[in-house]
Amino acid sequence: SRYDNIDIITVRENTEGMYSGAGQKRSDDNQSAEAMSIITREGAERIVKFAFELARQEGRRKVTIIHKANILKSTSGLFLEVAREVASRYPDIQSEEMIVDAACMNLVMYPERFDVMVTTNLFGDILSDLCAGLVGGLGMAPGANIGDGAAIFEAVHGSAPDIAGKNIANPTSVILASIQMLEYLGMQEKAERIREAVRATIESGDRVTRDLGGNASTSEFTQSIIDRL
Repeated sequence: SRYDNIDIITVRENTEGMYSGAGQKRSDDNQSAEAMSIITREGAERIVKFAFELARQEGRRKVTIIHKANILKSTSGLFLEVAREVASRYPDIQSEEMIVDAACMNLVMYPERFDVMVTTNLFGDILSDLCAGLVGGLGMAPGANIGDGAAIFEAVHGSAPDIAGKNIANPTSVILASIQMLEYLGMQEKAERIREAVRATIESGDRVTRDLGGNASTSEFTQSIIDRL
């Protein structure tokens, strides 16, 4: 990583906004296209409440609400309005608002100023990859899709068809996602054991993958973690 003083959680709404798929169409002459962004009060309140509850649970100090309400006055405007209402219920957690453009710039220049970020679907997708770059790349970033009664944990990058079958991918993101899963299930001790094994393997510098400066295969890197367990 380029930094040793950052620990950022990005909380992203995952069912609404530009990714909802609503109203997507092209003109018959293929000269124009349009799509619809939908933000609901229920969806906005749910995700912002989750962010503040997570911040409280994890002992975090601040939640940054990322928006574009200055331009997207209806959709992002509603999100910001609801976020302010929710933030007022958490006087123990510092709240700040930031336009997404400024958030990108500040994440590059002053990432240590961020703690928990909460935003809409499209912005969250982009910002989460930016944050992954700050901590060593997509191979180092886990992701969790958490609903009311179920959760799915995965690498933030999804699949990597260009390197499929080559045994060179960094498996850290998937392993960290499994750690998040164990924490979600209340298995804190098991999660911490795996985390320490991952940390020790990377710190040792031996048998790490190419993106971490080594030349080990996926299997060799994983075996090194298993050996430390």
